[in-house]
Amino acid sequence: MSDLLSLDDVADRLGVHYMTAYRYVRTGRLPARKVGATWRVRPEDLDRFRAPEPAPAATGRRRADYARRLEDRLVAGDEAGAWTVVQAALAAGIDPDELYVEVLGSALAAIGDAWAAGAISVAQEHRASVVAQRLIGRLGPLFARRGRKRGTIVLGAPPGDHHGLPSALLADLLRGDGFVVTDLGADTPEWSFVETARDADRLLAVGLSVTTEGNDDAVRRTIDALRQGVEAPIVVGGRAVHSERHARLLGADHWSRSADDARALFARLADEAGRARRRASRAASA
Repeated sequence: MSDLLSLDDVADRLGVHYMTAYRYVRTGRLPARKVGATWRVRPEDLDRFRAPEPAPAATGRRRADYARRLEDRLVAGDEAGAWTVVQAALAAGIDPDELYVEVLGSALAAIGDAWAAGAISVAQEHRASVVAQRLIGRLGPLFARRGRKRGTIVLGAPPGDHHGLPSALLADLLRGDGFVVTDLGADTPEWSFVETARDADRLLAVGLSVTTEGNDDAVRRTIDALRQGVEAPIVVGGRAVHSERHARLLGADHWSRSADDARALFARLADEAGRARRRASRAASA
């Protein structure tokens, strides 16, 4: 670690004030790691930072850069720095939908892959998840939409699945699409799904976020319980559901491959429910 640079060293080499160097680190522009109570920078990262920047990149590349910067801050457990990256992305014109799917979602996917590969520790993955959850809590109001709602969707992860971030992200996106969403979060008991779905006003569908491999029995039990007490389509998605055939074997009516796919599916279900209500109304008045 003797070759790592302090922020004083960084500021001196860049010819800037110490606080400017600190801001580069906290916003994720300059990769750094905490050693004790101080930030340390690898010389090669500083060299890359000092290299001339290319011409402004395309939007997709810009989103990827924000995702990388956010990933760095999440792994560090740096909530203030992560929020600064989010604010910078919004100020650069990235809308909240893109921020969720292509910046925050991409950063979380990369962190999940790194954890699975043993590149980061369980503690780092947990820190990242907590900070991400707090970011979602702060960003949620951006998805509030006035006017008549398109129906209610109940979301959550089945028993034994301890990942609540995927359904939290999707819940806000669906609220922005005009739905009422009740997100039950991670490790939700079967009876909680059933009770919440029964109590929902204009229930449109129930969605299960399935991210834990080998948890198929719990998914099936949840779907079986819903079948006995609720009349609504059941949608499954997530990294642990690999195909439409897999979804059908679990007992679901529909499978979504991604957040965008889920949004399109719920929109179609809402349109179908609306047409069914109009037909029933015409038939009743005939």
